[in-house]
Amino acid sequence: MDRLGETLEAAAAARRQVAVRETVCKTLLNRSGISDYSLNCYTGCAHACAYCYARSMQGFHPHAESWGEFVDVKGNAVEVLKRQLRRAEPGDVFVSSACDAWQPVEARYGLTRRCCELLLERGFQVNVLTKSALVLRDLEVFAGRTAQIGTTITTLDERLARLWEPGAGTIDQRFQVIEEARRWGLPTSVMFGPLLPWLSDDEASIEAMFRRAKTLGINRIWVDGLNPRPRVWPAVATLLRRHFPELREPYRRVLFDKTARNRYLVELGTRVRAAAERVGVADRVGACF
Repeated sequence: MDRLGETLEAAAAARRQVAVRETVCKTLLNRSGISDYSLNCYTGCAHACAYCYARSMQGFHPHAESWGEFVDVKGNAVEVLKRQLRRAEPGDVFVSSACDAWQPVEARYGLTRRCCELLLERGFQVNVLTKSALVLRDLEVFAGRTAQIGTTITTLDERLARLWEPGAGTIDQRFQVIEEARRWGLPTSVMFGPLLPWLSDDEASIEAMFRRAKTLGINRIWVDGLNPRPRVWPAVATLLRRHFPELREPYRRVLFDKTARNRYLVELGTRVRAAAERVGVADRVGACF
């Protein structure tokens, strides 16, 4: 394990105990509605983001531990991918669509790195989206290949990020990923989302995010709103009750009241477009809501 990986894994372990188990998978490269394919070497995620949509996976993979407290490692991932690549047509691969591919256990197992190497050797485009600085270890793998490096930013407020994304990299670390990727000559992207209602979705906050993205020369900017995916609300409601009790009911309405949600998304879209125009990045911005 490299020094950066050791630092990240130790920091995550200090925040909580994470149960790590080795499992086997039948497939690894799967067709996706987001890209041609998705690839996930891990089930579960130590980042423990309160809003994580992948929490719904517990309905198919029950665990005694809460979400964020377990990671299943697909120990045969490399062998399975090699087998699939004998027949798979090259295309775009989203790494990862569910659980962060560069979460702390990747420092120990290196499955994502080896799978990305295989994909690039076979002419696939790899689109990275992560909240971890561990991907810096692998920029040499992507340099000069058909790859795009992206990171997810929910808020520029580090205090808020620690509450909502306790195991993820810091905001500065995530922007460092973009800076380093550009130094390697790689195209970059950022997902600003999910924007947190009444916490990081006001026009000033969105504009500040866009200005940071413009300063860094990020090629593509995505924006997303908070979504009512299965198993998300209990975690969000618990966080709000503890830290922002006055927002619990407004969040519930935005997530589950159809009229309120439609109105909120229209207003959010208006703020996003206005901020993008003012900053001069409208041609780079796409909305996911």
